[in-house]
Amino acid sequence: MLHVKTPEEVLALIEQEFDITAQTELVPLGQAIGRCLAEDIAATEYVPDFNRSTVDGYALRARDTFGCSDAIPAMLTLRGEVFMGEGAEFRLEPEQCAAVPTGGAIPEGADSVVMVEYSEDYGDGTIGISKPTAPGQNMIFRGDDVCPGKVILRRGRVLSSQDIGALAAIGRVEVPVRKRLTVGVISTGDELVPPEAVPGPGQVRDVNSPMLEAMLTCFGVNVINYGIVIDNEALLSEKVHKAVAECDAVLLSGGSSVGVKDAACRIIESMGSLLLHGIAIKPGKPTILGKAGRKPLVGLPGHPVAAYFITRLFVLPLLSRLLGRQQESYTTTAKITESVSANHGRAQYHCCRLERRDGTLYAHPIRGKSGLITTLAGADGYFCIDRDCEGLPKYAEIQVTISQGD
Repeated sequence: MLHVKTPEEVLALIEQEFDITAQTELVPLGQAIGRCLAEDIAATEYVPDFNRSTVDGYALRARDTFGCSDAIPAMLTLRGEVFMGEGAEFRLEPEQCAAVPTGGAIPEGADSVVMVEYSEDYGDGTIGISKPTAPGQNMIFRGDDVCPGKVILRRGRVLSSQDIGALAAIGRVEVPVRKRLTVGVISTGDELVPPEAVPGPGQVRDVNSPMLEAMLTCFGVNVINYGIVIDNEALLSEKVHKAVAECDAVLLSGGSSVGVKDAACRIIESMGSLLLHGIAIKPGKPTILGKAGRKPLVGLPGHPVAAYFITRLFVLPLLSRLLGRQQESYTTTAKITESVSANHGRAQYHCCRLERRDGTLYAHPIRGKSGLITTLAGADGYFCIDRDCEGLPKYAEIQVTISQGD
């Protein structure tokens, strides 16, 4: 009989038992996309390092334009022109202006820029300004973006293309990131054959290994697929020992329930400590979590939907813990299109498809049992019915967690 823990207790156990194990390495800026930042990144210089214009126009003192109009333009003396990629080598005095391009440097003495559309060049060195401006308008001041000492990216962040741009702006050509984890994946069962094989009587193709490998690769870890092991405890133990020696974490799919041939629990316990066997969740109740030294060993249910949800809900947070990575989750509110019953004393998870009609987002539950992979295919996300809830009525508002390319 399984002595189950609630999902909240499992996540707390992960926080208690596991900590950062991934080491740090420096990688070139161009290779840092998708990597987990190992340190806070602070600027050491101003960005931009000069006052610059955001429009094509004339840099000037805002006070010199107060009260001007089309009928009574402000008459300013053209002091000079600033070219892109060059500094402004002169200073503006009262009632003077300078022509500046978008992104060009603004001369000292100026505190605003008027768009060229609101000016007229009289050809005698005089510029008429027909629209008043205010200090700071149409310009960026030195350090508006970044100043020395400002932390622009926090450790644990998974670097995006925007982050790479920010790092380039402050001159970081090497980035400290966590080394990629290596996770071993093992499938067990006499009934399993590889995806390329034609199943015989009583056989099914191995779904979990390719699915888990894809999920983990999208998450950003290296995966070693150890293939299929038949229900032989000695062979399985040998394979698990090999995976633990070569990997930072091991996922064992199948063999986690309490049947006669289910050896995963015994093997995991023999390698270190057994932290739990059973979670109050549907699907995925017979999940195992163990520890070999500092390395986690997870026994996943063999049913694909159960394996998917346990990986999403617990394995990925566990790997985030080992990396010191910030966890990301995106949810949206939707109305469920049909009633869903639940009375199992377990948190119940369902995949769904999303559809927007007349400005309202609807969630269509995908019906199916945990052994049916089509329950996952085409899903946009999933929702949870709390363990103390007996179900949801049609059109109830729910929180849908969006599947992010996994």
